[in-house]
Parts: sequence; C-alpha cells; structure tokens
Amino acid sequence: MNYTDQTKNRLKRVEGQVRGVLRMMEEDKNCKDVVTQLSAIRSAVDRTIAQIVALNLEQCLIEKQEAGEDTSKVVEEAIQLLVKSR
Repeated sequence: MNYTDQTKNRLKRVEGQVRGVLRMMEEDKNCKDVVTQLSAIRSAVDRTIAQIVALNLEQCLIEKQEAGEDTSKVVEEAIQLLVKSR
C-alpha cells in the first residue's frame, strides 16, 4: 500500500503533540490539561487509522472487482481492523 503524504503528515503532527505532552509533564502541568491533550492525540490516531483502512479497502475492492473475485472477505477484514483498533 502507498501511504499518502497527508497520512504521513497526520502522524508527524501526532508526534509533535506527544512531544508537547511530554514537555507538559516535565513542567508539571495540570493533569486535566495533559489528559485533554492525550485525548486529542488518541482522536488524531483514530482518524488516521480510519483513513488508512478506508484507502486500503478502496484499493483492495478495486483489485478484487477487476479480478472478478468476491469482495466480502476484504470488507470483513477492514471491519475487523477497525474493531481491533479500538
């Protein structure tokens, strides 16, 4: 699978957010603020997972349809990936 620059940039932003949270912890910032930022990180990672699964699903469906194969297994695998990620 080819990962888009947009997907890579999302993870780079998450990486920056994690560094920011670590800095907040080192500076003994309020627990509420740290948890709020961690929640934002989790949300960003969840959106990235969904984007990757969606793009992969689209590519796999096209390949299977062009080959005249059943696509139901591909859809089930995508659903399982999303369920597993939570």
